[in-house]
Amino acid sequence: MTEDVYTGNAGRDATMDRGWLLGHFRPAGDARHSEDVEIKWGVHPKGETRDRWVVGERRSALLVLISGRFRVDLPGQSVVLAEQGDYVVWRQGVDHSWQAEEESVVLTVRWPSLAGYGEPAAEDSR
Repeated sequence: MTEDVYTGNAGRDATMDRGWLLGHFRPAGDARHSEDVEIKWGVHPKGETRDRWVVGERRSALLVLISGRFRVDLPGQSVVLAEQGDYVVWRQGVDHSWQAEEESVVLTVRWPSLAGYGEPAAEDSR
């Protein structure tokens, strides 16, 4: 059966698959399945950091701050998202890491959604 429409709540649904709401990892036929894009509702406590840098990234990304204060570390620079709506975009091949300087909610969009790469259940918290 094909699920053409899905309604939910990002805050509640984010508790599954570590915040990833949409991407190749959803079952085929699910309205949230996409081979083109991945979307995450990331809820991060103050002080949470990515355990290690992402290197050799094969996707582009957009991070939008919903609330809090969130720092994204990129080669040669750090970007602090401090006001609601602040965002940063990077292309494929850009290494990165991050830290929640305050309790933060961040919307992440990555593209493309690559099967076998960055499975939410297998990857580190991003």
